[in-house]
Amino acid sequence: MTTRIVRLLAVAVVSVSLILVSTACRIGDVSRSLVDTSDNGSLPDEGVNLDSSSAAITRLDPDLLDALRRAVADARSQNIDIRITSGWRSRDFQQSLFADAVGTYGSEDAASRFVASPDKSKHVTGEAVDVGPTDAMDWMSRNGSDYGLCQIFANELWHYELVADDGCPDLLPDASAL
Repeated sequence: MTTRIVRLLAVAVVSVSLILVSTACRIGDVSRSLVDTSDNGSLPDEGVNLDSSSAAITRLDPDLLDALRRAVADARSQNIDIRITSGWRSRDFQQSLFADAVGTYGSEDAASRFVASPDKSKHVTGEAVDVGPTDAMDWMSRNGSDYGLCQIFANELWHYELVADDGCPDLLPDASAL
């Protein structure tokens, strides 16, 4: 009888240990998906808020960040949650996005319609952000200019840059027009 109890206790200890390890792994996966710790500017797909400590936010142009803070506060008062899905990007990260686009679209010319090279991207200088989700893009298209935040490309409803107080410029067809 004693041997049977010892075996049952051993099985119980192993089972509880496996449950604890499994739970810890799931918690780790969740926290990694919600907190960006990279320094290249990559963000989780769902984006982050402006209080994030990610380099994608902290390395934005201060005037752009200020305009975004004002816009986000006003949007929030209308129950719209503006998330930053992309902000500052390192040159290497921008180059990898451009290279991926070349692979997807078959040439640099075709890729440049959707992703700017590191030499042309305002993300690399911290002067551009991409916003989401869809209701945030809609809110920004109607209200962003009140904060100097302008959609620049006709094919990128999510991409905004801070423009001088002269109002938003006419939309460029896509990033290849830079």
